[in-house]
Amino acid sequence: MLVRLANTPRNYAWGSSTLIPELEGRVPSGEPEAEVWFGDHPGSPALVDDAPGVTLDRWLPHRAGELGTPSRLPYLLKLLAAGSPLSIQAHPSKAQAEAGFAREEAEGIPRDAADRNYRDDNHKPELVVAVGERFEALAGLRRLESTRRLVATLGTGRGPAALAAHLEGADAAEALRATIGWLLGGHARAEVADILAVLAGAESAEFDAELRLARELARQHPNDPGVVVALLMNLVTIERGEALFVPAGVLHAYVSGLGVELMAASDNVLRGGLTPKHVDAGELLAVLDPTPGPAPLLPPRRVAPGIEVFDAGVTDFALTAVTVGEGALSVPFSGAAIALAVEGIVEVTGAGGDRVTLQPGQALLASPTESPLRVAGAGRAFVAMPGSPV
Repeated sequence: MLVRLANTPRNYAWGSSTLIPELEGRVPSGEPEAEVWFGDHPGSPALVDDAPGVTLDRWLPHRAGELGTPSRLPYLLKLLAAGSPLSIQAHPSKAQAEAGFAREEAEGIPRDAADRNYRDDNHKPELVVAVGERFEALAGLRRLESTRRLVATLGTGRGPAALAAHLEGADAAEALRATIGWLLGGHARAEVADILAVLAGAESAEFDAELRLARELARQHPNDPGVVVALLMNLVTIERGEALFVPAGVLHAYVSGLGVELMAASDNVLRGGLTPKHVDAGELLAVLDPTPGPAPLLPPRRVAPGIEVFDAGVTDFALTAVTVGEGALSVPFSGAAIALAVEGIVEVTGAGGDRVTLQPGQALLASPTESPLRVAGAGRAFVAMPGSPV
């Protein structure tokens, strides 16, 4: 069975007012349109086309036996359009999520409370693939020798000197963990203010893009220590078809652009600044992986002409990118799959004969018996599915 899915954009403040409307070929609403969710997560479940007014989280459990699918999807697929930077954040591992969720349940913290850290007991690894020409992100902590060179461009005042001192040490990961704890723990307000003040005059050919972004972040988030945390992170731009994979504990913040995002079905976020929302510095440090290194790019595996697979090695999800022109492509999948068109017009036919035509921004759910999908037309689409068992 192939079933059309639809949803309305979520109007988060950081969303773009143009990127999703341009993709869908419609007039912008005038509001920021940040994300469109295609899945059964209760935060914004998709609508099922053949059951008017029924959401996928209500529909799927009743049809799971017939379709040969689980009653819940292990992943959540999104269109994400960043018009301004998202909060700096990290996500817990499965074990950390289970422990944190159980602890907050025992403490009686309402699951929708603003200061709740763990809204479910699942981890949230996530993958984002650029759909537009450019997608910019902060992802992972930069190698320490490079960060020390960046900090040197800020001068020798009180704030930069204190930051440089915290970044000293033989163990780079522990130096970074301690520095982030110092910045977010409330004991560095004067030093943060000093660093933000000298940003305006800082210059560096090597770190021009990083300093320009930091100045913009400081304008949007005055006195926020997250601006200084951002100076410790890799600034990376991926082009259309390239991907980032963010595993548990890795600091990240999407900055701008349109992408397809695929993640484990969870809403657990530990924030580290650039947001008016709750920041729990202690809990962020508890889940943080402070290991420095390059941005976590995930190259695709080309399995056939026009078909690339992004497999991050997690059981929750894998993503196949399909680019079709002449002829048709065969796309096998396991479990329940969601296909999302992002360019042109594609015709999707299941093994059982069901056929659905998708335009950009439109999606469908495919039951396992429809594998492989036959994708024809002229355009691009993504097919999300469960990952391979470990």
